[in-house]
Amino acid sequence: MILAAEKGDITTIIGGIAPNWGPFGSLGNEARIMIEVVMAIAILLCLGIAIWGAAKQRIGATALRDTFSAEQGKGLIVAGLTGVFIIGSLGTLFTIVYGMAV
Repeated sequence: MILAAEKGDITTIIGGIAPNWGPFGSLGNEARIMIEVVMAIAILLCLGIAIWGAAKQRIGATALRDTFSAEQGKGLIVAGLTGVFIIGSLGTLFTIVYGMAV
């Protein structure tokens, strides 16, 4: 019995169709570090928005009895945490898309 896939693995299959990144292929580690720094700053900014929203929601709901401020705070919390989730998921999504060579 001869198996068709006994000599190769997934890198053999996708290695021929994966992109070579064109002019960005030579950037290497410096580009990855810059992207990581930008993503870290964006995540910290989104977390700051979520914390600001939590403070605004808490102050508006209890101390000032301002329902508009409380609702605005809830929106900021959701926006900040959604931004963190999306930015955090980008690395996984890029890895999956590149790995599948789509």
